[in-house]
Amino acid sequence: MNPFPAATWLRTYSSEVFRDDLRAGLVVAVMLVPQSMAYASLAGLPPIAGLYASVVPLLAYAMLGTSGQLAIGPVAVISLLTASGLAPLADGDPIKYVALAGTLALMVGVIQLVLGVLRLGALTNLLSHPVLVGFTSAAALIIALSQVRPLLGLDLPRPDGFVAGVGDILSNLGDVHATTVAVSVAAMAVLIVGRRSMPRFPTPLLVVAAAIAIVAGVDLADRGVAVLGDIPSGLPGLVVPDLSWHSVEALIPTALTVALIGYTEGISIAKAMAAKTRQEISPNQEFIAVGAANVAAGLFQGFPVAGGFSRTAVNYQAGARTGMATVITAVTVALSVLLITSLFFNLPNAVLAAIIVVAVASLVDVATARSIFRVRITDGIALLATFLATLLLGIEIGIAIGVLVSLGLFVYGSAKPHIAELGRVSGTTTFRNVEAYRTITDAHLAIVRLDGPLYFANANFLRDRLLALVASRPDLRTVVLDASAVSDLDGSADHSLREVIDHFNDAGIQIHVATIRGPVREVMTRSGLLARLGRDNVHPDIESALDTAGYSLENPLRSPESSEDHDADLF
Repeated sequence: MNPFPAATWLRTYSSEVFRDDLRAGLVVAVMLVPQSMAYASLAGLPPIAGLYASVVPLLAYAMLGTSGQLAIGPVAVISLLTASGLAPLADGDPIKYVALAGTLALMVGVIQLVLGVLRLGALTNLLSHPVLVGFTSAAALIIALSQVRPLLGLDLPRPDGFVAGVGDILSNLGDVHATTVAVSVAAMAVLIVGRRSMPRFPTPLLVVAAAIAIVAGVDLADRGVAVLGDIPSGLPGLVVPDLSWHSVEALIPTALTVALIGYTEGISIAKAMAAKTRQEISPNQEFIAVGAANVAAGLFQGFPVAGGFSRTAVNYQAGARTGMATVITAVTVALSVLLITSLFFNLPNAVLAAIIVVAVASLVDVATARSIFRVRITDGIALLATFLATLLLGIEIGIAIGVLVSLGLFVYGSAKPHIAELGRVSGTTTFRNVEAYRTITDAHLAIVRLDGPLYFANANFLRDRLLALVASRPDLRTVVLDASAVSDLDGSADHSLREVIDHFNDAGIQIHVATIRGPVREVMTRSGLLARLGRDNVHPDIESALDTAGYSLENPLRSPESSEDHDADLF
């Protein structure tokens, strides 16, 4: 793992590459300025916090990240997680809220750095694709609901849950501000058209500039349209956030959630870009890079950041080649903070809300959800459970329930592994499932294939199935276990196999084991199970086991229960 990936591309950097990076960096900066302010508002923070989170954190990632295209900065889902975690702790105090945001970013960064140094990137595998789809879809709806208030010009407190939020809005529809709604509809219409017809054009900046000009020109602020007001200028200073044990302890669940979700979102898009650019992505180094970015966000008055899907796509399409594109984006945002924040005084809150809603609309992925349900129903159940739990119980509880349901369904499925009796396909040396193919078998012989790892959750199921087989076949004299599909064996399964061997011996049945994988063989050797089986009863393949047991399987022919062969069951 290269601790300083920037050194690699800096050694061979050229003016041609710089031109591509310059173009991409400027394009992303133009897109990031309005987005960062919008996402800061979504996080419950002043808009300037979004700009602060788009300067030093980007420089940190550019030096340490392995992706030349990943665009780090404020993103919608992480902003929502931030708001959800901070709102109950700040007690309505905006100064405390800002301090807690820095604490959260610092904690997220430290967690990510530790996981990267310890090479624990595989932990994010707990967030399966169905869980992420369910979570992001629900989060998108929660985000959209949170922006309905500024879109309609309603002065309501932050909703306490999705259902309560819907109720608050419905009960206050009589207070909708018509002029604000007109601004919202116009902004969303232009954003949607621009996104579809000109995806590489910085439409959000165009909308922001037009809205500021219109509000200033016709005095919409005096007509009740809420605007941002004063935004401080100047670069963020180094500020150590509140690290009291009370704050740290209260933020641990949120920090863990943000650390894993943020990294998973970033690494997935980084890998997608790497497949197109043929770059090599180091998952553990990415953990370190995004961790450093979040530490920087915490120390320089920002809030948690991550890799963003839309900005990364724009970065790639604009020609980004190296981390220099991200450096250029950071410098451009820094200049904006120094020079033009006063221009945002008349920017309507409704326009920022429109930018957020249009940006998160694509996160409600109905097509992928349908595909997941179609491919495997248990994955669909995990998706639906995550979606409903996130929507109804809260985002942190939702993601936790999604992970638990996903793991529970996996354990439930693996607790009853597929066990197939095999027979020889006539005229070949191939063995197939007797329930799906016409095969040659023998009443005195059973060839049984065990599919999947054998461990504590399915050890008793395995034992019971094998003993039931013996009980149902009074003429059975020999059992051959095909272990070619057994990838792992733990102590519980080892114990169950010993019980099976003892039962078979007592019943006068020979047992042979074929095609044992290396890791499983090592476990069986250490436990003494191989010695108990005996060298003559362990074979490299089924053919050898049959030869030793004295079976040729030339006839008779056994037909499957179904009248048609099942081509899908090839193994």
